[in-house]
Amino acid sequence: MPRALRRLLHLMLFCPLSKGLQSRLPAIKVKYLLLAWLGILIVSWIVYMQYASYAELCRGHVCQMVICDHYRRGIISGSSCKALCDQKTLTLHRCMSTSSTHQVYIGLWKDRPVVIKCGIEDPGNTDGVPDTLPRPEMSLFDKPTRGTSMDEFKEMLHSFLKANLGEQPSLSALVDRVITLADVNQDGKVSLAEAKSIWALLHINEFLLMVALQEKEHTPKLLGFCGDLYVTERVIHGSLYGLEVPHQLKAVIPEALASSLNHWLAPSWPRRARITIGLLEFVEEVFHGSYGSFLICDASPRHVGYNTKYDCKMANLRSVASEAMVRAFLKGRRCESNADCTYGRDCTATCDRLVRQCNTEVVQPNLAKVCVLLQDYLLFGAPSDLRGDLEKQLRTCVTLSGLASQMEVHHSLVLNNLKTLLWKKISNTQYS
Repeated sequence: MPRALRRLLHLMLFCPLSKGLQSRLPAIKVKYLLLAWLGILIVSWIVYMQYASYAELCRGHVCQMVICDHYRRGIISGSSCKALCDQKTLTLHRCMSTSSTHQVYIGLWKDRPVVIKCGIEDPGNTDGVPDTLPRPEMSLFDKPTRGTSMDEFKEMLHSFLKANLGEQPSLSALVDRVITLADVNQDGKVSLAEAKSIWALLHINEFLLMVALQEKEHTPKLLGFCGDLYVTERVIHGSLYGLEVPHQLKAVIPEALASSLNHWLAPSWPRRARITIGLLEFVEEVFHGSYGSFLICDASPRHVGYNTKYDCKMANLRSVASEAMVRAFLKGRRCESNADCTYGRDCTATCDRLVRQCNTEVVQPNLAKVCVLLQDYLLFGAPSDLRGDLEKQLRTCVTLSGLASQMEVHHSLVLNNLKTLLWKKISNTQYS
C-alpha cells in the first residue's frame, strides 16, 4: 500500500479518537480530514437510502408470481406467458421502478434487452407468501364474462376506445388490431383468457397509446404481454441527458451544477439536433393521428430517449394522454367516478396527475411545451452562425398559445421552420 494512502487511513481512523494528535496536525490536514469524513457520511447515506427504497419500489418478483399464478390457473394468457413462467427465457434484471404499484424492469428475452412493466395492487403486502399475494382477477380480470360472444366483445372494445379516444372513423381498424394482438394462438379465435388479458391491458394508459401509435417511428415497439404485464423494446438512452441526479441528492446538489453536468454529458450538438428533429416528428405524429390527437402532459427530459443511432424514441408514454379523454375530464368529470378509467391499478392518482398536468394545454400546445425543453437542450453549444436564428425560432415556439387544432397552420409553420433550420445544418454530414 502506498505510504500516502496508509497515512490518510491512519488520519481517518485515529485522529477523531486523539485530540492531542489532532492538535499537533496542521490546520490544512484537519480540513482534509473533515472533508473526508463528510464524504464518507454522504456516500453512506446515499447507499442506505438506495437500499431502503429498493425493497419498497422493486417488487418484480411479486408481480411475476402473481402473473404466473393466474396463467397456470387459466385466468390469463399472452404471447409472453410461456417465456416468463415456463421456459424462463424472459427474465427480470435491473429495477427501474419509481412507484411501488408500477413495476419497471430492464430484462432479457432470448438474450435481447427489453423493458418489462406490470402493476401491483397492494403495495403494503411484501411478505411474498403466495396465499397472501394480491389477487386482482376479481376486479382486473372480471371482463369479459364467460359466454360473451365475439361480436359482443368487439362492441365492448369499440365503445371503450370511443370513450377514451373520441369518435374516430378508424376505430373499427383499431378494434381489429386489438383482436389480432389478443389472438396469441393465431387461430382466428379469442379465448376467454386472451380476452380478459387484452381488456385489462387496454385499461393501462401507456399500453393503449402504444397500440394506437404502434406504426409510428418514435414509439417503442410492443413485443409481448402476459395478463397485464407487457414487454417493450428497450430504449438504450432513456433520457435526453446523460445524467440523472438521484432524487435523494436533488435537495443538496445545486440546480446550476446539475445543469452544467447535463450540458457536458449530453451528446454533441449535431447529434442533439438529430434527436430534436425526431422529437418534433413525434409532435407531428400525435397532433393529428389516425386515432385522434394526443396531449404531451409532461414534456420532461426523462420521458424522451434515443437509440444508438440517435433517433428519438419516447422512453415513457405514461404522461401522454388522449385529448378526448382530457377534455372530458376538464369539463367536470371526476377521475374517481370514471368507471372505465384507463390508468390501471393506481387509476385515480394517475388520472388526477395527468389532468392537472394537461390543464395548461388549453393555453400551451404540445409544440410549445417541447420548445421550452429544447431551449436549454439545443442552445448550449449551438454553432455561432445558427444560434441567432435558432433563438428566434424557439422564442416564437414557446409563445404559442391556444388549442393547436384552432391554429393548425401557425402550429405547422413554426414546427416546419424549426425542423428545416436544424436539418439544413446537419444534412449531408455524418449526422444526417
